[in-house]
Amino acid sequence: MVSIQKKMRVGAAKVQWLKSGLEMEAKMYKKILVPLDGSELAECALAHVKKLFQDGHVEEVILLNAVDTQIPWREFSPGEELHPVAFDYNGFVKTYMDKSRKYLAKAQSRLSAEGINVQTESIESNGPSHTITDYAQKSGADLIIMATHGYTGMKKMMLGSTALKVLHESNVPVLLIRPDACRV
Repeated sequence: MVSIQKKMRVGAAKVQWLKSGLEMEAKMYKKILVPLDGSELAECALAHVKKLFQDGHVEEVILLNAVDTQIPWREFSPGEELHPVAFDYNGFVKTYMDKSRKYLAKAQSRLSAEGINVQTESIESNGPSHTITDYAQKSGADLIIMATHGYTGMKKMMLGSTALKVLHESNVPVLLIRPDACRV
């Protein structure tokens, strides 16, 4: 059996694998974008990020929360009169952005405790897939890692899939984590 030696170039963005005198490169990601929506499923992607970090393939992680800031209009019953209601949109946005920042700070703390360089970003959004792909492009992310519900058939057609939209819209490579792969 041929032994494999690992050698990391200091300051370089790649890991070299030397095997029988031939070089094979394993990519090291400078920036990984991990979109989180507050769900346990979304957070299962963090286990994969930790594993990549432990294997020496990650320099920086950006946790992104696309905060839905669409006004929560309520539906009126037939015959119900529509009365103007005072609505503090700025207060509404501030409340949700504060919740997002607190949520991401907790996730950041857990990853930072492992020695991972983690940044967080909460962004107002009316469509998470566009927000994710735009942010990935603008931030210079090398990889997007996100969980997917793994819906198929009618559920996928009816509910849509943010992960699938990101996969199709992104110019950055995307690693999708299915629910059954949450155990690393």
